[in-house]
Amino acid sequence: MDTKPDQPHPTERARISVVMPCYNAAPFVREAVECVMKQTWDEVELIVVDDGSTDASQTILKTLADTHRGRIRLLHQDRRGPYPARNLGLRHASGGLVAFLDADDYLAPDCLEKLAAALEREGADIAYCGWQNVGEGAPGTEPYVPPDYASLDTAAEFLRACPWPIHAALVRREASDAVGGFSERCFSAMDYDFWLRLYAHTRKIVRVPEVMAFYRWHGGGQISKTRWKQVLDALRVRRDFIAAHPERVAHLPPARLAELCEGYLLREAYRAYWRRDLDDAQALFRVALREGAWNVRDLKYILPATLPATLFRRLVHLAGGGA
Repeated sequence: MDTKPDQPHPTERARISVVMPCYNAAPFVREAVECVMKQTWDEVELIVVDDGSTDASQTILKTLADTHRGRIRLLHQDRRGPYPARNLGLRHASGGLVAFLDADDYLAPDCLEKLAAALEREGADIAYCGWQNVGEGAPGTEPYVPPDYASLDTAAEFLRACPWPIHAALVRREASDAVGGFSERCFSAMDYDFWLRLYAHTRKIVRVPEVMAFYRWHGGGQISKTRWKQVLDALRVRRDFIAAHPERVAHLPPARLAELCEGYLLREAYRAYWRRDLDDAQALFRVALREGAWNVRDLKYILPATLPATLFRRLVHLAGGGA
């Protein structure tokens, strides 16, 4: 690309393809679509993959596609899930830059403009920004701007936690294609897996330190009752990354890697325990025991978790969650 570093807005703008999976998102999908259509970056196409919705989503989407004719493409699949939907959308994307937005979330009007400008200015492959949880029941609603990962130990930071949500980044299409899009093996952690595999491919990342992505919390359709599965999926993608890309973690001592993996498992077990999410706590303590991710002081919590669920709950309540 011939764009000079001091020209963040090239005369011929790159097209941005926004990929949006949708399943029964009728209360929110109009706002999600319109936030894309109203982006200040005018070269934007939206590819919506309906995943077999049974509510009014398809009707709403058809109306929006007619209103914004030529800018929205509707695709369909039959209940295969969000990651196959994103991959289907990627296969039909025509833009040199790609972004992802779920049908119940939204972006600030200048989000794509600022992310694209940062990509061009820095010659990066990934630009990311801050985000905010919104809606009833959201766990913490303060705006959050992530750190400048490029100036830190990026591998350690990415292994510590998923660096940003799916809609808080813009990616060059070449980079996305290079890693083969989304894996479909761990449903609840495939965005995390995607960012890890992209980091293995490129270290060219840039931060836009503004809150421009909004994650909506609501009751329907969100993963909330299977936190233990989310933890185990996140643990698996960490381990897969370490195994597949040892050069990225060669500087980290074994004790640090264990803290980032097995330590994460045990920390999440305790977090669930103290919140009285006992189904999650019991499942995670059992995995920690099986994998040897514990010390002697942990046994007073882990061993009761090997009992039947009713007995485990009874012991916890009798002990008052005791220290």
